[in-house]
Amino acid sequence: MLDTWLTRELGISVPLLGAPMGGRAGGRLAGEVTRAGGLGLIGAARYNTAEWIEGEVRTAREIGGGAVGFGLMTWALADDDSLLTAVLEHRPQLVTLSFGDPAPYIERVHEAGAVVLSQINTVDDLRVVEAAGVDAVIAQGHEAGGHTGRIGTLPLLQEVLESTSLPVLAAGGIATGRGLAAVLAAGGQGALVGTALLASPETVGPDYARGRLVEAGSADTVYTDVFDKARHQPWPARWGGRALRNAFTEEWHGRGADEDTLAAAYTGDDPDIGVVYAGEAAGLVRSERPAGEVIRGIAEQAETLLSRFR
Repeated sequence: MLDTWLTRELGISVPLLGAPMGGRAGGRLAGEVTRAGGLGLIGAARYNTAEWIEGEVRTAREIGGGAVGFGLMTWALADDDSLLTAVLEHRPQLVTLSFGDPAPYIERVHEAGAVVLSQINTVDDLRVVEAAGVDAVIAQGHEAGGHTGRIGTLPLLQEVLESTSLPVLAAGGIATGRGLAAVLAAGGQGALVGTALLASPETVGPDYARGRLVEAGSADTVYTDVFDKARHQPWPARWGGRALRNAFTEEWHGRGADEDTLAAAYTGDDPDIGVVYAGEAAGLVRSERPAGEVIRGIAEQAETLLSRFR
């Protein structure tokens, strides 16, 4: 039994959260992570509707037995926070408010009975979310898939652990029990995993994404903003996105092309052009495996490794 602040606070048996990957983590994936003993998070993106959220929550709870969490992009709430309102109507157990200052929203989330976590990429980010009143933080390293910062997971995790009394989780490059064991041995309270789940059949999105991830190695990713620009996604400049390399990144990454040029060249239906956000743990994903099997395998290996030191 891997007993940590995270398992005690949420009443779960495995100190793992399924990452709220926008466009990939819906109710089915979240439910299977929860059924396996962790807590699955649904990625609530700017384009999602209240009706979509209701349906995904229903699916997650039917599979996972009731508990569900959500992840939101804090910067996107500044102009319209109706997405947060829609999420809180379903009384989630946990909400992550990441990529921006969560202070305007913390009280509402706590009033809805949810635990609040924020992913952070620097110690400066830590100070912002501490002041806002989050319950715990997730040190998200540069290895992570999707949008992330520029400091590696291990240096960032150590620095954050040395800098706060809040519970600390880790994200970025954690795809096996060895990674989870390392986080727990360092003093972390759990991990958020995304890339490890991306080849699972429960993910949302194009079928080609799973196959491309299985074929990829850990050196086959690029940290870039070309996919955001091509799809007119207004992400703040400080957060690039880690994705699998493809013909589109080979052609356009680093060239400084404008959004209209990139948009004209982009199509998400083409496996050689469409974005597959994934982290440097891609080389550890060698087959399409059910999400529950992945979560249980990580937990079992971590427990075996850590038991050697008890």
